[in-house]
Amino acid sequence: MKTQIVYEDKDILVVYKPAGIAAQTAQVDRQDVVSELKNYLAKGEGASPYLGIIHRLDQPVEGLLVFAKNRRAAAALTAQLTGGSGTDSASLKKRYYGIFCGRAEHKEGELADDLCKDASGRAVAAESEAGQKDPRAKRAVLRYRILQETDVAGIPLSLADIQIETGRFHQIRAQMAHAGMNLLGDMKYGSADSIEASRKLGVRCAALCAYELEFLHPVKKEKLNFRIMPQGKVFSNFQL
Repeated sequence: MKTQIVYEDKDILVVYKPAGIAAQTAQVDRQDVVSELKNYLAKGEGASPYLGIIHRLDQPVEGLLVFAKNRRAAAALTAQLTGGSGTDSASLKKRYYGIFCGRAEHKEGELADDLCKDASGRAVAAESEAGQKDPRAKRAVLRYRILQETDVAGIPLSLADIQIETGRFHQIRAQMAHAGMNLLGDMKYGSADSIEASRKLGVRCAALCAYELEFLHPVKKEKLNFRIMPQGKVFSNFQL
């Protein structure tokens, strides 16, 4: 099993998803995190076990995910993610490390864009026409802070700590690229320069890791916090 279990009890599973494996896929010839976990939970019993999908990570992204093992836990975790069911705000929080090519104009800031999918399936910032917002667009907000800067093989790289305020399709990759901070290894949203740098450094997956996950246990109501170190080799160029 490529998926690594970080924590498990009768209500939840917290796992590490490696870069390159999908969280869930409809392709029958490809293994994904959901299939691996369902096989693990079934343990040869034959019946398909319950596995509640709370959130996802893009296939080229590594990091932490939480799954629910029953419907009660799934409802509680989903409410934390969306800020629903009487909660004041989203209390399921995720933080990411991201490596992008170049230097940021501002060492910290907030990015806010209205994102929608284009014809090729990419998330793009929708442009308003005559003051009218594209009805397909959804507001995406994230905050970033530059932690370290270095040069590898003559290529300037920057390490950012990123926290998303909304959970949108390809949000971090699209927003960082739109702001001119193209993630290393991101072949879908990268610029010509960042893609060439990725090839030169041998980085084949997006240098993005969901390294921290915090939420309230859906049943015990105690705060849980999980952190991991990125396994992508390029992260070894920074002190984490």
